[in-house]
Amino acid sequence: MKTILFLHDTTLATPRGAELTIQQLIKLGQEKKYHVILDYLNNFEKTKTLLDETDVVVLNSTSRCDFEIDLIKHLLSLNIPIVKVEYDYNFCIRRNILCTVDRNVKSCCHPEKFHLFRNLFAKASLNVFQSPKHFEAHKEFYGEAVSKKLIMPPTVEVNKLSISEEKVEDTIPFFGDLNFLKGGHEYVTYAEEHPNLKFPVYGRNRLRRQMPPNISFHEPIANEEVLRILGKTKQLICKPVWPEPSGRLAAEAFLSGCEILGNDRVGTFSFDFYPSDKEKAKKEMLEAPEKFWNSIDSILKDSSSKEEANTLGNVLVYKSYGGLGDIFFAIPAIYKIAKVSSNLDFAVAPRLVDFFSKHLTEVNVVSEDVARKTEAKYDNIYELGNYPAFRGYHIPHALKYPTHKKVKQHSIQHYIDTVSKLHVNIDNHLEGYPYFKRNENRSKPYFVVHHGAGFLLKIWPTDKYAKLIEKLHEAYPNLDCKIIMGPEDPDIMQYFSKPMPHIELVTGGMLDVGEAMAGALFHIGNDAGITHVAGAFNVPTVGIYGPTGPGSWGSFSECNELIWGKKGVCNIKCNYDVILSCEHKICLNSVTVSRVEEALYKVLQRAYPKNDFKYTINPLAEFDFSEKECLIKLGENELLLEYHEPKMKQSIEQLLTEAKFNKKDSEINMVVDVLNQQEVIFKTPKFTL
Repeated sequence: MKTILFLHDTTLATPRGAELTIQQLIKLGQEKKYHVILDYLNNFEKTKTLLDETDVVVLNSTSRCDFEIDLIKHLLSLNIPIVKVEYDYNFCIRRNILCTVDRNVKSCCHPEKFHLFRNLFAKASLNVFQSPKHFEAHKEFYGEAVSKKLIMPPTVEVNKLSISEEKVEDTIPFFGDLNFLKGGHEYVTYAEEHPNLKFPVYGRNRLRRQMPPNISFHEPIANEEVLRILGKTKQLICKPVWPEPSGRLAAEAFLSGCEILGNDRVGTFSFDFYPSDKEKAKKEMLEAPEKFWNSIDSILKDSSSKEEANTLGNVLVYKSYGGLGDIFFAIPAIYKIAKVSSNLDFAVAPRLVDFFSKHLTEVNVVSEDVARKTEAKYDNIYELGNYPAFRGYHIPHALKYPTHKKVKQHSIQHYIDTVSKLHVNIDNHLEGYPYFKRNENRSKPYFVVHHGAGFLLKIWPTDKYAKLIEKLHEAYPNLDCKIIMGPEDPDIMQYFSKPMPHIELVTGGMLDVGEAMAGALFHIGNDAGITHVAGAFNVPTVGIYGPTGPGSWGSFSECNELIWGKKGVCNIKCNYDVILSCEHKICLNSVTVSRVEEALYKVLQRAYPKNDFKYTINPLAEFDFSEKECLIKLGENELLLEYHEPKMKQSIEQLLTEAKFNKKDSEINMVVDVLNQQEVIFKTPKFTL
């Protein structure tokens, strides 16, 4: 006897559509002589034990499970067939994708959960959805990951319908708690507009709103009683706020002959049997449980075979809109497409062909001008456009970014999530660093600075860059500095207070920029494309941001620090017009040279842990020395060091003024470790040939 394990986070005594359906499925499975087990997900160890002994796991709702994330990770690690039965939109924090109907709802998805569910759907032997509308919503987010599907209508117990020839015209019932998502406000407003009608609610009031006298509240009732009342009801209001996956009640009302005052957010209404073919609806609803178990039977018979998905064939990818940085953000996604394609051509602007041809390893780089004339030879063409699509999706072949306002993450991941819709075998995991190969065979160690940007109003003041470079020369006299200077970038050389023979200006094209970046020890730059060139080579980076925050477009080097001057300084929301008219530019002018130094030391300490090092005092730290103690201030934090003896006082003052100490003194060594952990002092690496 085969064991089928149902996992669900809610007791089946709850009189809701999902629980009623699960009851019916379990009952039929038992009649078919399967060994059906139901686990309510109360104990992870118990659940894991049950999973070890099952032949197929039927995963229902998990959002109320305390160990949901760990459960999904565990399921992904097992080699047993999974049937994912979706009743809501469980990858969303709210379980209801309000973001698709309300533009004000943003960042509503749990990023880790969102990605785990994508992998869960892709791994599942079958994904069960409650309606065509429910499936299409998931297809919008996950694409081919949900292609192994069964769309199952509400499992209404048709034989229990109780249709009366006489309909009650003065009563419009509501079943379940009266809440916002289920259209409670619409129901109350309708009651207010029709004071001559009665509105009994079989559930609790969950609205913060004054109820009109014609609304009454009653205890919840069993499904058979619901069907009896629906059989006598003339009209029913079904106007949910959220996109209702199914709407079992709507289906029961439809089959009971009710006139439905509804909207387009009810899943049941997306079946082709609605609104005119009740007999077809009854037939499909009666057959739904049987089809479910037929699918289980097929999975058990075919569990050893795995169908390989076809490749995408000969593919052309455009990235024709957005700045230089946007191209680098899209590269991991393009590599993902390449892995499931027989051939991939990546089309870029003619000026960038040589650069990307040299550094991209998994694709063919072609000129946009040539590609547009030869599109007929490709099996699939994808335009990555710009994330987010500020100008819409009017560009030919443009892919949509469904996660734009829904998942708070870097734009690199949004590009990956979008292309993962194209093929079930595209893993939406971001691979490691770097994209491009570094050059360790430099003749002399150097760092790179880019003080400009395509939009000059986003640059940190040039005179501060000059002061920073002078300070870094004092800290690292053996390092050269390469300054990338485009034709529109400010002339930085006029701001130096003394000759700087160790500086080299890089004024050539992208090949020269790439060559400089490939050998750099670190990079400092603005919110600009060159900072993202550094990211492509995985160069340790400090990025300075002003009117536009890093957010989805931050520097993505493995070791990086982002300085956003606007945070805590200016609360004006910037757009293009605001930036143009801003006179003080405090978001950038408020960033001090010392703040950038501090960020750099943080980066270097992380990036080069194996180098010999020296201790460097945080340039932002303030010290108040007294006879018995030293008060250290760093931002909003304070640290008090007390002296136990004169020798300790002398050692700490020497440490915090000269960054020197007796390494044989165990007590002062403990202080150094604490101050390093608190980032009062840094272990700054030494660089030699």
